[in-house]
Amino acid sequence: MNEVRIIQGLDNAPEAEAIRREVFMEEQGFHNEFDDIDKRAYHAVIYTDGKASAVGRLFDGRSGWHIGRVAVRKEFRGAGLGALVVMSLEEKAASLGAECIRLSAQVRAQGFYERLGYTAEGEEYLDETCPHIAMYKML
Repeated sequence: MNEVRIIQGLDNAPEAEAIRREVFMEEQGFHNEFDDIDKRAYHAVIYTDGKASAVGRLFDGRSGWHIGRVAVRKEFRGAGLGALVVMSLEEKAASLGAECIRLSAQVRAQGFYERLGYTAEGEEYLDETCPHIAMYKML
């Protein structure tokens, strides 16, 4: 059984911080995982049978609403939780008046986002040596 909680501010969502640290820093080797955006962003935390299993964040940036930092704990992958995070954040963004969502996808996850209706734009670029691509979706 999955439960979705949307929490504003990473300080109010320690489970989100723990999952991001586990997935992005420990597994993938990123160093610059946390920033000032985390303080104001909405964080979706998925609980599967009471255990925090997946996360993502939503924030209003200079070029509109953005989803990012979508991560699923290894033992919960393949169960559709990443899609649940993205759809939950899209619903929150729509409730706040967003008409378009932007994100910066790891190139290896581009197909995942395309299946959710996102379109790539521009050229690939590196974020901490990892290839990324900008994507967007009209709501």
